[in-house]
Amino acid sequence: MTEQSIEFRYDTQLLLEGEDLDEDEIRDYITEHFEGDSLLCVGDDELIKLHFHTNRPWEILEYMRSLGEIYDIVVEDMDRQSRGLQG
Repeated sequence: MTEQSIEFRYDTQLLLEGEDLDEDEIRDYITEHFEGDSLLCVGDDELIKLHFHTNRPWEILEYMRSLGEIYDIVVEDMDRQSRGLQG
């Protein structure tokens, strides 16, 4: 059985609450400064939902925290999931 390689290991999801948030600016900044894929950044000027696959989720968390309050944070290890393990 061949093992499937996952390029970006961590499925990172969170909600960002703040003021004057701009989903397009956030999406562009992440695209330009962080490696990853499957980026979803939607919301309005007070609440943004982020979904992003990356190998360095802590960098995304730090960036998003610099914009406002982050909560409902989920970081799942897709490599473990692909092997049938929890986490």
